[in-house]
Amino acid sequence: MNRILVSILFVIFTCFANAKAIHVYPKLGAMPIQHAIKISQANDTLFIHAGNYEEGNILLLHPLTLMGLNYPVIDGKNKVEVISIKSNYVTIIGLKIINSGYSDLEDMAGIRIYGTHHVRVLNNILENNFFGVYLTSASYCLVKNNQIKGPNRTQNNVGNGIHCWKSTHNVIDHNTIIKHRDGAYFEFVKHCIISNNISKENQRYGLHFMFSDSDTYYNNVFEKNEAGVAVMYSRHVIMFKNKFVLNWGSSAYGLLLKDIRDSEVMQNTFEKNTMGIYMDGCSRTNFIKNKFNNNGYALRMQASCDDNIFRFNNFTTNSFDYATNGFTVLNTLQYNYWDKYKGYDLGKDGIGDLCFRPMNMLTGIIEEHPASIILMQSFLSDLLNLLEKVIPSLTPENLKDDYPLMKPIT
Repeated sequence: MNRILVSILFVIFTCFANAKAIHVYPKLGAMPIQHAIKISQANDTLFIHAGNYEEGNILLLHPLTLMGLNYPVIDGKNKVEVISIKSNYVTIIGLKIINSGYSDLEDMAGIRIYGTHHVRVLNNILENNFFGVYLTSASYCLVKNNQIKGPNRTQNNVGNGIHCWKSTHNVIDHNTIIKHRDGAYFEFVKHCIISNNISKENQRYGLHFMFSDSDTYYNNVFEKNEAGVAVMYSRHVIMFKNKFVLNWGSSAYGLLLKDIRDSEVMQNTFEKNTMGIYMDGCSRTNFIKNKFNNNGYALRMQASCDDNIFRFNNFTTNSFDYATNGFTVLNTLQYNYWDKYKGYDLGKDGIGDLCFRPMNMLTGIIEEHPASIILMQSFLSDLLNLLEKVIPSLTPENLKDDYPLMKPIT
């Protein structure tokens, strides 16, 4: 066993001992980046010195590190994909990558990873590219600490900040993504972690997530996106400690859940969104310790949702706490704090003695007739609330929290 370990360490040491450093300069007559790549060996490091480089597509076909010194500018001149990676064990660090080409037929990117594994994209600046970082059939890759800003073009002429397709076991961490179509887009992606990113002011979604099972995203901020975040057609997704803020518009929401199963939504903050969460076809998902504050709708749930559990959530200063389009409610609400609750706690156990019904009559009328939203804050609204107390059967009978909390969860 010791001989095997020694042999492995000897091979690793020999590989890296033979690696060398190659310096690339922008001055006239100096060796171009692509030529330096051609003469390099596996595991070499190219130190790219500050300046402007306009070399067309830069193609990496063997393990290599490209390290920028003081953020050299790699310019695609709006014609080509800037860096294409077709080898395992490549690292791109400290570059400023700008002006990729764009096309209706080809998805060109600032950096694109093709069918490889263990690629690292670290501490780069990507600006004015069609797609920022594009991973295709990639695995065990790390995209971290990058600043990604999209071009000033219409939605049809700009791609996604980070695009991941048919990939597995990747980590997307501490990136800032602004002004792309989707901040991040994931399709057929499994066992990935999306953490500590800021995705804001994108033309469509801060995060768009489809057909992707067993992924985790946490501690991200999704702010001022056109339509918030969409998680669709997936299972076993864990979403916790994210912030969904100021996703505001006629059809915007903090989080859209479409055909989601067996997932966890925990300790998230939904603040100042048109809708905090919009749910359609969502089943067997737990919503625990989330904060819904100052949204238009905190929860808007279609009747197609069932077996979901809402516990220990805070609902404060929302226009509507809960809305649904059906009278059959197959979800569980317990131990939530509702600032609209007017009950009492004679037992002093912190739980209200009366149940709370989060959907009032006006909410139901607005669901049927959206134009009636003009009745909000009117005398007629107060009259409907009074009528509901007299005739509670006008709202869904089993839509209630039997154990409302008297104080918010801290």
